[in-house]
Amino acid sequence: MKPQAFDYARPDSAEEAVAMLAEAGEDARILAGGQSLMAVLNLRLAQPSVLIDIARVPDLNTIRRDGTMLAIGAAATQGSVEWRPGLAQEVPLLARAFPHISHFQIRNRGTVCGSIAHADPSAELPLCLLALGGEVVLRSRHGRRTVAAADFFQGMLMTARAADELVEEVRYPLARPGVRYGFEEFSGRHGDFAICAAAAVVAPDGIRLAVGGVSDRPRAVDLGRLAGSELDAAINDFAWELGTKDDHHASAKFRRQLVRHLGRTAIDKAST
Repeated sequence: MKPQAFDYARPDSAEEAVAMLAEAGEDARILAGGQSLMAVLNLRLAQPSVLIDIARVPDLNTIRRDGTMLAIGAAATQGSVEWRPGLAQEVPLLARAFPHISHFQIRNRGTVCGSIAHADPSAELPLCLLALGGEVVLRSRHGRRTVAAADFFQGMLMTARAADELVEEVRYPLARPGVRYGFEEFSGRHGDFAICAAAAVVAPDGIRLAVGGVSDRPRAVDLGRLAGSELDAAINDFAWELGTKDDHHASAKFRRQLVRHLGRTAIDKAST
């Protein structure tokens, strides 16, 4: 299929982009990398009247350290973050997750903020943002607001972003001394959507486990300083709490088993 006819706008600044959003409201869509949006448009699951292309907006194509965060602008591609020198030291969990994200051609065009805004429950970047306790910065003509990842993702392809807001940047916490990270994923083929993915953050004061591909959004649980059979039991409880259902990719029983196996494996790898 082909998308419905739309107007095309290309702002020169973030300020101009949010002004266009304010004018068009729910009839507008932001175009950055287009790797998720174009498929949605071609299937006519979205029928905007205007596309606002921010891919060449200089003040949105940024990657910078900001205090304890790695701040990634709306136009920064996944590839530019993946190949950033020192990423493995800055945000180790991202460095572990990137090779699982689709294929390098997609990462070369797709943006980090675009993946966060799309909020696919199987996507790796939202999962990592939740696991690390990151933030999303939303900008409108009225100003900016910062939303925690736990509050931003609200359901299948649903977020806390209002129609007139631009996901201006996402903020991943930098690695902390004494904290280790693990990432595991299972998919039908390398680069396919995750049937289950697990991200683990192991700190001296406890373990945090986040899981994607199983519920309608990425979900996380804090497991304290559990170990051995107690840790296995807590992961099993978490697997049941996710409320997964059978679909044409996998049964709910299989996904729960993946949560148990991948979750424990990610924790064990982070702990060694």
